Amino acid sequence: MNYENILIEKDNGISIITINRPTKLNALNKATIEELHHAFDAEDKDKSTRVIIITGSGEKAFVAGADISEFAHFSVEEGGKLAAQGQKLLFDFVENLSTPVIAAVNGFALGGGLELAMSAHFRIASDNAKMGLPEVTLGVIPGYGGTQRLPQLVGKGRAMEMIMSASMIDSETAKNYGLVNHVVPQVELLEFTKGIASKIAKNSPVAISNAIQAVNANFKDGVNGYEIEIKNFGKSFGTADFKEGTTAFLEKRKADFKGE
Repeated sequence: MNYENILIEKDNGISIITINRPTKLNALNKATIEELHHAFDAEDKDKSTRVIIITGSGEKAFVAGADISEFAHFSVEEGGKLAAQGQKLLFDFVENLSTPVIAAVNGFALGGGLELAMSAHFRIASDNAKMGLPEVTLGVIPGYGGTQRLPQLVGKGRAMEMIMSASMIDSETAKNYGLVNHVVPQVELLEFTKGIASKIAKNSPVAISNAIQAVNANFKDGVNGYEIEIKNFGKSFGTADFKEGTTAFLEKRKADFKGE
């Protein structure tokens, strides 16, 4: 598929999806969300893809927010539909993807941009990154999962302050809050992220997928995360990756996982 708003680069099992709308600071419009859904879906189904990195083009912004011009005149019903479709197509979709997703946050990650970064399985930020949910300055609230994922990551009090004040935080503060795992210079961001992705890519894709599902289960209402862990732990024993991993360990060699 030919994309107008994103770029895809593949490198040794790592797929880098770059949102490429530099004149709009990579703002998320409907078309970009649909393209991202298609790209994540395609990469998840591609067995050669072991890790996905999501980032923004240029040095100014990861994603500076949603494209406000698209919904400024929406009705109540249209607004609700916008949030529901966006969460289903992209934000919830990314969070529950079986392939690990790392957000390489380069520059501004505001509104829908921070919500996209929070949908990834973890985040790495450049030292010039700024993050925030400024929606209340527009008379609206975060609608792509921000009110749910931010408290999970930084705690209720900090999330309440960030959302109600609409304040931006810098990358070091984000690291102290637990919102990002690492902060590196802008010029090193992608290579550093690829370094972690390479470590992940060497491990069992089946086990990683099961681990993602088990961790996410803890944050879902009505789901017992311990039960999912037990179930997925047991399932692991029936995989070719388990046989290869244990055999390689006993034979004192590196495992060659096939994702089966």
